[in-house]
Amino acid sequence: MAAVLPRYPQCTAGPGTGARSGPCWCRFSRTGAGERIENTMEAFENAVRQGCDWLELDVRRTRDGVVVVCHDRELWRQSGRHLDVTRTDFRDLPPYRSPLEVTFAPGSFSSGRDRRIPRLVEVFQRFPRQPISIEVKDDDDDLINEVAALVRSFDRAPITLWASFRQRILRKCRRAHPAMPFCLSLERGLLALLLWYLGLLPRLPLPEAALLFPLPSTINRTYFPLPRGPAGHALSRAAAALVLRPALLQHLKSRGLQVWLWVVNEERDFAEAFGLGATGVITDYPGRLRRFLDGPSPTPGGPSPTPRCPSPSWGGEPLPPPEKGGETGGKGRKVE
Repeated sequence: MAAVLPRYPQCTAGPGTGARSGPCWCRFSRTGAGERIENTMEAFENAVRQGCDWLELDVRRTRDGVVVVCHDRELWRQSGRHLDVTRTDFRDLPPYRSPLEVTFAPGSFSSGRDRRIPRLVEVFQRFPRQPISIEVKDDDDDLINEVAALVRSFDRAPITLWASFRQRILRKCRRAHPAMPFCLSLERGLLALLLWYLGLLPRLPLPEAALLFPLPSTINRTYFPLPRGPAGHALSRAAAALVLRPALLQHLKSRGLQVWLWVVNEERDFAEAFGLGATGVITDYPGRLRRFLDGPSPTPGGPSPTPRCPSPSWGGEPLPPPEKGGETGGKGRKVE
């Protein structure tokens, strides 16, 4: 099963199957953080086994110029060491803690054998045809250009999404690799919302491929953009009332955008997200999402969670055997 980006039809098509159409839903893993240690190769392999259509990951650049997959710039939460990724050489990066608390599931912990911070090139080598959303965490021209060069080397532009909350970063990403799809930034999202209420959104060009937005009911419960309390509760209610309007989401989908809600980790949240009209959910628990989608509809009259696409590669690509020896790019050349 795969979600479809009509503007970029190859974006979610399985290997060798061509573009798909229809109301298929997207399983989207946010670093696999709930079932294995976040942003590790073991976590990504688990997510692909569970049938995730997309992987979501974060990138930064080390002091010696290596693009690594890592969420936090300061590594205390993840490793117990006060180190800045961007001021540390790759060989000196510490291993992750195990167990490690899951950011969007407070009080829950994940563990695993793999505790190493991987390079982006390793992820591309292991999953050359797996769709991946890459959030660029830093406004760093060298980081952006390195990511773009790796995407070109592996010839994977149609299945690699630029992601960032900041329009300034996304503008640079688009210059570095214009052929890659990209998401709505916070600034562009707010503009689109304002124009929707003014009745002018149909006049706004929307070259973006996806809207990534938090599921409002998780705000002040598992996601805390504001301190826990009345302010967070008010933000949750406002986001639900103002942003996730069925007519607005339908308008965006009719214009070719995907609507992906994050971070959705519980069965009630899966049901709510798809009930709101999401085309995909971003989760820390790909196995839990798979069981939900494989089961019966959780609410009377609710949408069936099992509209399967016919291809056997609906969940991305089968895991290839690990490569031995040197690392090569998609064109067969050595990648340093």
